[in-house]
Amino acid sequence: MSTMSSPLPPGQRETADFPRFGLTQFAGRFPSQTTRPTLQVIGLIESELSLEDPLQQLPRVKQTSDFHCVTTWSRRSLRWSGVRFVDFFEQVVRPQARPDAAATLVALRGQDGARTAMQLEDLLSSDVLLADTLDGAPLSVDHGAPLRLIAPQHYGYKSIKHLSRIEFLLPSSGYRVSALRFMDHPRARVAHEERGRYFPGWLLRYAYRPLVRGTVALFQKASLEHQAKSGA
Repeated sequence: MSTMSSPLPPGQRETADFPRFGLTQFAGRFPSQTTRPTLQVIGLIESELSLEDPLQQLPRVKQTSDFHCVTTWSRRSLRWSGVRFVDFFEQVVRPQARPDAAATLVALRGQDGARTAMQLEDLLSSDVLLADTLDGAPLSVDHGAPLRLIAPQHYGYKSIKHLSRIEFLLPSSGYRVSALRFMDHPRARVAHEERGRYFPGWLLRYAYRPLVRGTVALFQKASLEHQAKSGA
């Protein structure tokens, strides 16, 4: 097991909770498939893939790492399990899909329609996981069931939940993410406080912090309503 807990990065505050959280337009959106992950690989590749149980046959790892939300809260020492993205890329994507060497922008989409993108070099870091368990149990719907990305060195909006599609693109493609453009940094590295574009990270702290309590309440209310409707 690898452990990746370190001093809090600039502007972050530790919380004992790990709430369901995100852009408010996704509060009422939930995945249609919560138990068996499926994953599409598309884009600038020679062969598109549609994978059921994409973690099968790959070496599993356990990792303890911190989660840093761009709105300045951090949850320490979460225990994830899954497979390293680099193993998935080298053992499945590269030999089967054969992506174009120039396709170094990777778009990520969740079942709920959430979209973000990361640079391939960041995804190939050894601490980036395709995770299906949290603290020894299968992922809950609140935390990304059945499969999510975990990228501990990047703000939480890069760690997309309910991951269902990976698309390889040219860096110049101008991929559209879910957030307003200023809210989505191309890399979003927490150590560099890359909270967004155009504005310094320290300034965005003060814009985001007042929104945390209301956003947590909105997502919690939506989750309770969804559970009541689904009988969960």
